[in-house]
Amino acid sequence: MELFYSTGIRLSEMVNLNIGDFQPDKKLVRVFGKGKKERLLPYGKIAETSVRHYLKKRKFSLKPVFYDKPLFVNSKETRISERTIQRRMNKYIQLVADGKRLGPHLLRHTFATHLMENGADIRAVKDLLGHSSLSSTQIYTHVPTEKLKKDYKQAHPHG
Repeated sequence: MELFYSTGIRLSEMVNLNIGDFQPDKKLVRVFGKGKKERLLPYGKIAETSVRHYLKKRKFSLKPVFYDKPLFVNSKETRISERTIQRRMNKYIQLVADGKRLGPHLLRHTFATHLMENGADIRAVKDLLGHSSLSSTQIYTHVPTEKLKKDYKQAHPHG
């Protein structure tokens, strides 16, 4: 779940990650998005720690010998399905979200919202999300009412 929040990747992108997509020396992960468009995404310390812990449990690491292996697998060591990730995430999210059915897209949405709330440029958020147009990214821009009022007072001549 941390990797979703740290990178904002889509569920389909998560499922298709291989161990070799991680560049731990640069703190980047290579993702193939819609239309097989490649992008490099930064990730945080907590996400890296989580991935390393998960790989250690699988007796793997971020070393080149494992690069072609899928990152997330099922009990048969084959690539995990989108549905399995959704079910697992729903299980954990429901524990903290009053039983609401929320999935991986919630973390993608939260990723974008937190970036915007903390001053990230909308064009950077667009690129991080892998959107081809700004209009897709604008869905994630929720400006709190108090911020709107403050900005209005500061910027409008009659504020």
